[in-house]
Amino acid sequence: MNVPDSRNLKILPYVLASANHDYTAEQAETDLDGDLGVDLKYSITPSLTLDATYNTDFAQVEVDEQQINLDRFSLFFPEKRPFFLENAGLFSVGETGEAEVFFSRRIGIDEGGGTVPILAGARITGSVGDFKVGLLEMQTEEVGGVIQANNFGVARVMREFPNRTSVGVLFTNRLGTGDLAPDEDYNRVGALDAKVGIGDYGSISGFFAASDTPGLDGNSKAGQVSGTYANETYTLSAAYTEVAEAFNPEVGFLRRTDYRKLSGSVFTRFRPEDFIGIQELRPHASYRGYWQRDGFQQTGYLHVDNHWEFRSGYEIHTGRNWTYEGVDEAFDIADGVSVPVGNYSHAEWAWRFMTPEKNAVRLELAINQGGFFGGDRVAIVPTLTARKGDKLTTEIAIGHNRVKLPGGEFRTNLFRARASYSFTPRIYLQALGQFNDQTEEWSMNVRLGWLQEANTGLFIVYNSINRLESMDPNGQDFPGEALHKGLIIKYAYLFDVFKK
Repeated sequence: MNVPDSRNLKILPYVLASANHDYTAEQAETDLDGDLGVDLKYSITPSLTLDATYNTDFAQVEVDEQQINLDRFSLFFPEKRPFFLENAGLFSVGETGEAEVFFSRRIGIDEGGGTVPILAGARITGSVGDFKVGLLEMQTEEVGGVIQANNFGVARVMREFPNRTSVGVLFTNRLGTGDLAPDEDYNRVGALDAKVGIGDYGSISGFFAASDTPGLDGNSKAGQVSGTYANETYTLSAAYTEVAEAFNPEVGFLRRTDYRKLSGSVFTRFRPEDFIGIQELRPHASYRGYWQRDGFQQTGYLHVDNHWEFRSGYEIHTGRNWTYEGVDEAFDIADGVSVPVGNYSHAEWAWRFMTPEKNAVRLELAINQGGFFGGDRVAIVPTLTARKGDKLTTEIAIGHNRVKLPGGEFRTNLFRARASYSFTPRIYLQALGQFNDQTEEWSMNVRLGWLQEANTGLFIVYNSINRLESMDPNGQDFPGEALHKGLIIKYAYLFDVFKK
């Protein structure tokens, strides 16, 4: 028997060449550039790993899927970069997509989704005795004399106990560095989280966090407590969340601030022996309500639904939603259409229809229809997927909203087309095209990958953004012309130092 060598040292250097053309610049020229960097993975012990990176690059990662905001709260875009996805669960504290103490997209990505260069970073994750530990340190660079450089630090320690029980602490720190950073420019957050398993099916979990930001006064705390009971037939859950007005996790994510949230759900599932070809019925109900800490209710959402899953693979969801929105400050929901201050109570139908996943061509159709901010909305989202064997997969989705409000009418359309073709298990071509009629932009991301070991190899990436109609501040039109085009060629190679 050959015992594997416990030593592990992998060095992954890359070299990159790029050509970018900004058609909206005063002097539109093609910018030719080159770069190089290196990643490293080293096993400090058999259970503790160091990942280091210099001049970090994510050119081969797919771009974000666009979203249209029909509300007054922040949109959530998930992390896609492999370096931050690895062992991401260890650093997770808070409520995903709502109140996260640490959110890795704050590192290397600005508020508009643009890239902020990462100079260097390191991460240590694994186990030390009975504890799970995670340490992350990243340094970003200054951009164009506008975006300052920052240093990000994250520390995590967690201890697991029997029966799904754990307790942990998390600390995050952002420190402004360089000439653009003002004095006392930092943000620090400390958090404590725990989970206690009760019997075979129950659990109670929660977190408490506090932030420190110079110049920001007020209550800077946040927390949540939740309980879940889940067996083969029922899933019951309830949670209470509170975020104070000055809680400011700059290395985290908040969808909204200054609120109290109460939520709960009842989910059941059962399989009748013989009833119109039904495989499983899943009736359920859920509620979530948000109140500002002064008592003003911002949002209420009651959802009652049943999922009808047939033995043939077809599935239908028949739901009814009751919504409440309290608007204490008017906001623009679309160009020339605003939602005034007021209280809005409505109901809407929610239908879903899905054909069997086993089919080579599959359709999923979602329709929501009902009241919306004092008017009406119809939202239709059809998604068509097709595949041929294990080589070709395609997807076309259209998100359409037709909104009629007292202040005006508007429509939104968001088109997405995705295709992936695998020439071999190691050679693939992937494309993502998107059109947003609110920005009147069409974007394309095409990636060719020739993989070697550990996702290294040759990557060729093409990006383009085109606008159907646009006008720059000087009044020059760009109807139907390109705004930006870029081509990137990247090659990364794996040196496995201790591999025999």
